[in-house]
Amino acid sequence: MPSARRNAASGWSTICVVLAIRQPPGSPRRGESRCLRSRGRGGRQVNGPAVNGLVSNLHCAAVKKIRSLHHRKGREESGLFFVEGIHIVAEAVQAGAAIMQLVVAPSLLTSRFALEVVESRRRAGVACLEVSEEVFKSLSTKEHPQGLAAVVRQQWSTLADVCYRRELCWVALSGVQDPGNLGAILRTCDAVGAAGVILVGHTTDPYDPEAVRASMGAIFSQRVIRADLPQLAAWKAARRFQLVGTSGAASTDYRSLVYRPPLLLWMGSEQHGLSAEEMALCDAMVRIPMVGRGDSLNLAVATGVVLYEVFNQRRATEAAA
Repeated sequence: MPSARRNAASGWSTICVVLAIRQPPGSPRRGESRCLRSRGRGGRQVNGPAVNGLVSNLHCAAVKKIRSLHHRKGREESGLFFVEGIHIVAEAVQAGAAIMQLVVAPSLLTSRFALEVVESRRRAGVACLEVSEEVFKSLSTKEHPQGLAAVVRQQWSTLADVCYRRELCWVALSGVQDPGNLGAILRTCDAVGAAGVILVGHTTDPYDPEAVRASMGAIFSQRVIRADLPQLAAWKAARRFQLVGTSGAASTDYRSLVYRPPLLLWMGSEQHGLSAEEMALCDAMVRIPMVGRGDSLNLAVATGVVLYEVFNQRRATEAAA
């Protein structure tokens, strides 16, 4: 009988059916995947049979399922996301992320370190889908694919999980829309020792490929939370966090405020900043001075500027203790 190979712990299937009985002429050979021998319209073979077990069919169900993770709908329905590149896959392994499946293109993967990563995950029981160079490039968003990618389980926290653990701070982002900005902020949060990011309202997806790439692996070290404004307001009322917002119209220079732990730094959206309702929840509002013709900074840059002031104040306090 046909059998589907499946990762029992994760429920993520390779979706390739292995044939264990003799087949008539023209059928897949013993041990060969049907998805590699699928036929298009008019019975035309799509991309040929498997070569040494490699998936070479661009339209195989396993490949299509991975490709769906490039879209927010596919990520939200599955709770998974796609990461690509030797560095970020290694970061996922080191962080203990829930890797459901590795995707490997042997003809592209030449790094000894990367091959050792793959072998260690194989020994740990992680499913590994080997694909042709053409298939891998169809899944890649890089100009020069390295031949290693992974399907990883998303990890979300809740406001109830937030408590002070000596981290520098949390960062709240209202309506952030650019995935590159979000990824860069996650990367800076990791650099200064922040706990994570609270996404307020409708925002971009932190597991968008562009956000993951910009995070440089910080998506695995930073906690991520979704909340609406009423939830955040209720959480603020029940906690003793100092809530500091940012606005170009604020009277206090960001370097003049004493940031005390536990701290939540609140940054507004790229287009509109914090709303009047959001600013009313803040314990303090600060501004970043500017003397040029521009009237604002990029969101990721502005967040980094304030985070490093908080970071430097913490270092000075600890040095004086």
